[in-house]
Amino acid sequence: MKKLYVCLTVLLLLAGLSACSKPNHTTTVPAPTTETKEPAEPIVAEMTIRDYGTVRMELYPGIAPKTVENFTELAENGFYDGKTFHRIIDGFMIQGGADPEGKVANIPGEFTANGFRNDLKHTEGVLSMARAKDPDSASSQFFIMVGEAPWLDGQYAAFGKVTEGMEIVLQIARDTRPVDDNGTIPEDQQPVIESIRIIR
Repeated sequence: MKKLYVCLTVLLLLAGLSACSKPNHTTTVPAPTTETKEPAEPIVAEMTIRDYGTVRMELYPGIAPKTVENFTELAENGFYDGKTFHRIIDGFMIQGGADPEGKVANIPGEFTANGFRNDLKHTEGVLSMARAKDPDSASSQFFIMVGEAPWLDGQYAAFGKVTEGMEIVLQIARDTRPVDDNGTIPEDQQPVIESIRIIR
């Protein structure tokens, strides 16, 4: 009987210690939130083209973040200063920003066919990245649409749009004379990008 009494006492003491170790308040787990992340603000850039003027553009990191980061970094480092538009097809696009030394690294192609959601359509004024056959071969070359090209949607990384000075882009497309169907412009006739500056 004495042993039973001792065992019961020990059990009660252990139960008491266990209860003391627990917090005396209840913890509430927050309910899941339906809050969505705010879309990234557009980045503003200004491109000055020799003998033509300044074109203002919006870049959309919410649509193509790596593409915008790459373009912005190149612009801020002065990469585009003095580069040219070397391929121009009136009614289609003007393309420039080539890297003849091949120093700019390739970036992932942020377009639907390459596994990235990108709903920006290739309509007049839209900026997009040029690339080779490899979907991840874009680097520094970009093009500005001077017409509509729905066959490019989902196949090329559109990342921005001209907001002011589209008449300048259209004038460049009208003025230049390509020497072949691919839009090749002779070197001495290529419009020069004096600078691209990020305004933010």
